[in-house]
Amino acid sequence: MADQLAYAVITPYSLVKSRTGGIISRFVARSGIRLAAARMFAPSLELAQEYAKVLQMPGHSSSEFISKLSSEYVLKNFSPNPVTGKKNRVMVLLFQGEDAVNKIRQVAGELSSDRYGGETISGTYGDLVCDVITPGKPVYFEPAVLVASTEEGAASAIRLWSKYYADSGVLTNVETYPEGVQPQVTLAMIKPDNFRFPMGRPGNVIDFFSQAGLSIIGIKVQRMSTAQAVEFYGPVLEVLRTKLGMQVSEMVRPAIEKTLGSALDEETARKVGDLLCPTYGEKQFENIVRFMSGRSQAECEPGELNKPGTEESLVLIYEGPDAIARIRKALGPTDPSKAPPGSIRREFGSNVMVNAAHASDSEESVKREMEILIHKAPNDFKELCDRFY
Repeated sequence: MADQLAYAVITPYSLVKSRTGGIISRFVARSGIRLAAARMFAPSLELAQEYAKVLQMPGHSSSEFISKLSSEYVLKNFSPNPVTGKKNRVMVLLFQGEDAVNKIRQVAGELSSDRYGGETISGTYGDLVCDVITPGKPVYFEPAVLVASTEEGAASAIRLWSKYYADSGVLTNVETYPEGVQPQVTLAMIKPDNFRFPMGRPGNVIDFFSQAGLSIIGIKVQRMSTAQAVEFYGPVLEVLRTKLGMQVSEMVRPAIEKTLGSALDEETARKVGDLLCPTYGEKQFENIVRFMSGRSQAECEPGELNKPGTEESLVLIYEGPDAIARIRKALGPTDPSKAPPGSIRREFGSNVMVNAAHASDSEESVKREMEILIHKAPNDFKELCDRFY
């Protein structure tokens, strides 16, 4: 069976309740389907109305009852507030793979008033409560996610979301905060070691980030080019070339002493470390670039520097009070062995390079990193939609 493109919309309520990580984890781990693209939207009234119509089209849902409830839900919860004009955040995920629509639908499940349980995403995070006096009359409906039942239904919805793709997808000025609270924006990136095969770890990492109590205002599946990796990690190069002399000395000293048959004094050992440090640092930088993009500069053929790499990562933009410090705290220090319990790097990191995720360390870093990964490298969400439809 040929590749299909499936979609899932994470509802505003699921986002507010920080259920995003758990939902993404289940979709990827239980379906085995690759998360190919992701984007945040703040639907206009027009988009909400059009999507509500799509949900009632034949083939989108296997149940007319759920289709009607879903359509009404979208009109009420996706549309801007009619009084204040405040918009709502939704996250749209695109999954690519064989029989993707059916597999994503099975993982999502479909709500029923007479069935409860956590086998599916809807069963765990969604609710359908009907009146006990008037059976079949819904009194509360929260679907958690919205998906299609057929390939035709998926195509209709994906075309619609692609139609409303108009900017970077970073939803600044959407969330509201108490008077006197100044929100801050920060960037986090879930690294390629979490994407070696379809597994729940990217969602699990997002779940750990949720302890920061912030709002996701941007998301992007990233295949970093070698040039992007070099630019992104450029500030690290000089540190690697100049600050690792002691580490290099400790690495090479035993071999030198064994070869010479005598011990090196501390001054000589230090000089050897300083001499070899630039070479060692450049090699480490090359390893970082290869880890993030799939190939180093030296391994690139002419014209390959700016091509998308072979390694995937997931870029997240968070917003809220003290966002930079909160995300850094959830992440933990660079070395996983020194990270505290409950931190991402302690839970998922292996070493100082394969350490699960990255987070900006200052407002200047946020601006620089967003320029590289967001503004100069548009989200390929629409390109993927257009390629299929």
